[in-house]
Amino acid sequence: MKLVIQRVLEANVKVNEKIVGKIGNGFVVLLGVGPNDTTNQADYLVQKLVKLRVFEDENNKMNLSIMDVKGELLIISQFTLYADCTQGNRPSFVNAAKPDKANELYEYFIEKCRNQDIKTETGIFGADMKVSLINDGPVTIELERN
Repeated sequence: MKLVIQRVLEANVKVNEKIVGKIGNGFVVLLGVGPNDTTNQADYLVQKLVKLRVFEDENNKMNLSIMDVKGELLIISQFTLYADCTQGNRPSFVNAAKPDKANELYEYFIEKCRNQDIKTETGIFGADMKVSLINDGPVTIELERN
């Protein structure tokens, strides 16, 4: 399971030109699922995500978590995080989980985030989405759990 996390001032995701998820201060999380990923990996990454100290404290040090700042999450499924570009110029996505498994773990991850009492918005799994955001910092972090 792979996450690309961007600290944002605001973000939204549109499907068919309609906003389906919108947040203020917080994280946009692009989530990719591999074929052998498990709920244990998701549990681990949820805890890392909500405890990640990348928001500034009163001394302008990255020392606060999303929970500390009462931030929000926008979680977007993104199988392209598993792109393999080692051969040729067209990526292969054979390392990404099949849609049924990926959606199951995506929904599980969302539920676990919501259980942390963090406002959590989402895109629509498998849809063509347009994501807009204002990256704060910029701060972009990758997390992975094999």
